[in-house]
Amino acid sequence: MSVAPATGAAAPAGELAEDQFEQRLAPMRREILAHCYRMTGSVHDAEDMLQETYLRAWRAMRGFENRSSLRTWVFRIATNACLTHLEGRRRRPLPTGLGAPAADPRHEPREDHGTPWLEPLPDALVWAQPPVDPAETAVHRDSVRLAFVAALQHLTAQQRAVLLLRDVLAWSAAEVADALDLSVAAANSTLQRARAHMANVKDVTPLEPTDPRHQELLARYVAAFEAYDVAAIVELLATDVVWEMPPFPGWYAGPQAVGELIGTWCPAQVPGDMRMVPTRANGLPAFALYMRGEEGRHRAFQVQQVTVTADGVEHVTVWFGEDLFTRFGLPVELA
Repeated sequence: MSVAPATGAAAPAGELAEDQFEQRLAPMRREILAHCYRMTGSVHDAEDMLQETYLRAWRAMRGFENRSSLRTWVFRIATNACLTHLEGRRRRPLPTGLGAPAADPRHEPREDHGTPWLEPLPDALVWAQPPVDPAETAVHRDSVRLAFVAALQHLTAQQRAVLLLRDVLAWSAAEVADALDLSVAAANSTLQRARAHMANVKDVTPLEPTDPRHQELLARYVAAFEAYDVAAIVELLATDVVWEMPPFPGWYAGPQAVGELIGTWCPAQVPGDMRMVPTRANGLPAFALYMRGEEGRHRAFQVQQVTVTADGVEHVTVWFGEDLFTRFGLPVELA
C-alpha cells in the first residue's frame, strides 16, 4: 500500500522516506485493522480507516517528536479517524441486538437491506497462518469475538473508543484523555458507563480447537449439513442455541425452531446439495456453504460462524453474498 506523495516527489525535510515509514508501521498493521474493525463493525470500513490512518500518519510524521511511543501516536490517529467516520452513522447490530423476540420459523424470513449489519472479520486479515508473527499476538481473539464487537455497537462512538483504548490497548486514563481531548475525569466517567453496559454481555466459553470434542462435533456438523439431515443437525445444537442470519432481522432460539427453519426454508432438497469448506472468522470456526443450483454446480451461498461449547453448537451467525466469499479468499464456485 502506498501512502507517500506521488512518485518522484521528495519527502519533506525531517520526514521519513516512504519505505522507512511503511517499515516502521508494518508490524502494527493487523492490530490497527482489528482496532478499526472493533470501532466500526465493518471490515470494509476498517480497511478504509486503516488507509486513512496511514495517510494521516504520513502527513503528520514531520510533527512526531517521540513524546509518546510510535504505537500510541498511530493508534491515536486511527481512533480519531474512526470517530470522524462514525459521526452521524447508524450502529451495526446483529439481529439479536434489535430487541425483538425470537422469530417464528414457520414464517418466511424477510430481508432488511436498510440496516447496516455487523460484518464478520476473516481471521486471515488479523492473524497470519503459520508461522505466526509474534507481533500479531497483540490481537487477542477475545477482543474480536462477535459477541464483544456486537456489544460495542450499542455504545456511543466515544464510549467505544474509551473502552477499547483502556481495556483492550491498556492505555492509561491520562493517555486516553489526551488522545480524545477529554479531561481525565470525563474519560473515567465514560469508561464507567461503557463497562456497565458491557457487563451485560453473555459470556460463552467456546471449546478450544485442540479439544477432541470440538473437532468431533464440527465434523458431525459438516456431515449433517452435507447430508441435509435436519434431525442430525438438531441433535448437535445446545438447548439454548441461537441462530441469526443478517440481513434477515429475525433470529431463532432453541434446537426445534432452528431445525424447523432449516427444514422449511433451506433451498437444499437432497443429500449433496450443500458442500461446506472450513474457514475462520472472529477467532472462531466458520464454514463457507456452497449450494448446488439447477445447473449442478455448487456456488457460494452463505458463511456460517459456529460457536461450539461443551453443550453443543451454542450460536450460529450466518452471512450471505458472493462478495463475502471473495473477502475470505474463497472461490465463488466449487469444481
